[in-house]
Amino acid sequence: MAISIINDWQKYFHHPDEGLGSSYERIILNGLLAEVISEHGIKSILETPSFGFTGLSGINLVQAALDGVSITLEDDDAHRLEQIRALWQDLNLPLKSKLNPGFRHLDYPGKSFDMAFNFSALWFVENLRGFLEELARVSSKLIFISVPNRSGIGYKGQLKGYSKEAYPQLKPEYIDPASVIHILKAKGWKLLRKGFFDCPLWPDIGMSKEDFLMQYCMICKVLGKCKVPIRKTDKAPVCIMDYYKGNDADFPNRMLRYNALERFAPNAFKRYWAHHYYLIFCPGDNA
Repeated sequence: MAISIINDWQKYFHHPDEGLGSSYERIILNGLLAEVISEHGIKSILETPSFGFTGLSGINLVQAALDGVSITLEDDDAHRLEQIRALWQDLNLPLKSKLNPGFRHLDYPGKSFDMAFNFSALWFVENLRGFLEELARVSSKLIFISVPNRSGIGYKGQLKGYSKEAYPQLKPEYIDPASVIHILKAKGWKLLRKGFFDCPLWPDIGMSKEDFLMQYCMICKVLGKCKVPIRKTDKAPVCIMDYYKGNDADFPNRMLRYNALERFAPNAFKRYWAHHYYLIFCPGDNA
């Protein structure tokens, strides 16, 4: 998903077509979360901020909620939070939510949640150190943080058009894994697990696959020279919401058709191809 989502996130609530890339990403993330939740007995999760570089806002933890985990979610945009609440209500799922401009403080007692979760959203907090220290305070078992893979071949394309003046709310320097590890280690949390994920058959191009082929594929360029017309094909919307509503049971299987690299590619390859990188922390002896 490209930087444009900062300005056009609303469109997904009106027409929830997330495309193949985000849909695949959601199934892979659901599997990773389910594994962690089961292994560590997670019963409650705080997601903050809930808005990251993804399609339909606020649904990262819907599968966890369907599996019985208590979910609390924070956002800094009142209108987006209202839309998220309506979406969860439409799914008939319980959700605790809160407006939190700047995410300077998390208004909960210490160790209120088994796990804190952040997906591609660290770069929206006002102060990285203060925010991570708050996550450490309110979490009792795990802190799960995912950041875009900055070494991936598509990362720079995600930030095409970025400048501090145009997007003052975005701080790319905050998604540095080494900084996150350093800050949480100082608060007594140790790195339990890390790795690349969301590694489909396509690069992290930040656009529809049709647009990618139109603009970058060498075959398309050759066809263009031959004056063969290239038309964008009509396609049905792709979104996980029908699956969550119980109307598309085969959705995960369709997405997992593209997971050959996810399953078999070595980390040396994933380092440059995977779209995301995750860090999972647990309390150390001094936490």
